Amino acid sequence: MQTMRSALRGLGLLGAMLLSGCASGPGIPDTTYFRLPEPAAPERIATPLNAPLVVETFLADGVHSDQAILYSTDPDGDRLRAYHYQLWVYPPTRMLQRRLIRYLDEAGAATAVLDRLPPRGDQYRLYLRIEAFERVRTLSGWEVRVRLDARLDQGGGLLPLIKKRYDRRVQVDEGIRDSVVAMGQVLDDIYAELAHDVAQVRPATQP
Repeated sequence: MQTMRSALRGLGLLGAMLLSGCASGPGIPDTTYFRLPEPAAPERIATPLNAPLVVETFLADGVHSDQAILYSTDPDGDRLRAYHYQLWVYPPTRMLQRRLIRYLDEAGAATAVLDRLPPRGDQYRLYLRIEAFERVRTLSGWEVRVRLDARLDQGGGLLPLIKKRYDRRVQVDEGIRDSVVAMGQVLDDIYAELAHDVAQVRPATQP
């Protein structure tokens, strides 16, 4: 009996040692958190909106709302995968919203550009949905794909002033950091187009 208890104790110690080795083994990579590069300086808008503009938190379904950087080895991008140790600092729904607020504010797109405002008085509200924000391996290498659906509403208006899809694909080098930098540049390109569209808006109703 004593011999059996000693054997069981030894097996328990061996199991603990194995688990400890698995938890701290050299094969587990460190988690890396990525920031987007600093946004490009926007051009000033000549005809800003005549009321405050609220940029709502971006919408996203499923994996596009998570912090993991997404990728696909399918050229069509139909089967997405998530890196376990390569993450965004913030969820894309908030990260892209804050970048757009900064961009439109520096461009002077409206009398004020905010992330929230009580829904009363004359104001504009901008809604965006993330449809694609990933890196994809194609037959010729890697590319980043960003696709955003945008809708701009004005309080009291029955129809959206802007309803548009912004879609970009850019070839990049293999490294994840290269894709992160390219995503920032692609977003700035999309935001510049969106800012131009906002500048063309004519109020549905006068304040």
